[in-house]
Amino acid sequence: VQLQASGGGLVQTGGSLRLSCAASGRTFSSYVMGWFRQAPGKEREFVSAISRAGFTTTYADSVEGRLTISRNNANNMVSLQMNSLKPEDTAVYYCAAVLRRLGVPRTDDEYTDWGHGTLVTVSS
Repeated sequence: VQLQASGGGLVQTGGSLRLSCAASGRTFSSYVMGWFRQAPGKEREFVSAISRAGFTTTYADSVEGRLTISRNNANNMVSLQMNSLKPEDTAVYYCAAVLRRLGVPRTDDEYTDWGHGTLVTVSS
């Protein structure tokens, strides 16, 4: 599946952004979807993931309660609503997909398809 992330930008501390990831193909609902991020000088890290039907979600501790992942299988879209943003949220955000039946992976090596990232900058 091909993925295209969008929605990044510059926001002040405490602000909000909504990232979107559009997927191509007719089997989007068979993919578990995830969001990862990479800050300057740091390794890529897990942010959130959602199961195929959207019933199961998981978040990194650092974003729990501030970010919300959702998906719309009819429109082949996955979104990440980001509230109460902090400077440490500054990173390039990537959406990722893996074709699997069970589980919601939290490690990047379990995802097979990646989109180009979108930059989120949170100013202090």
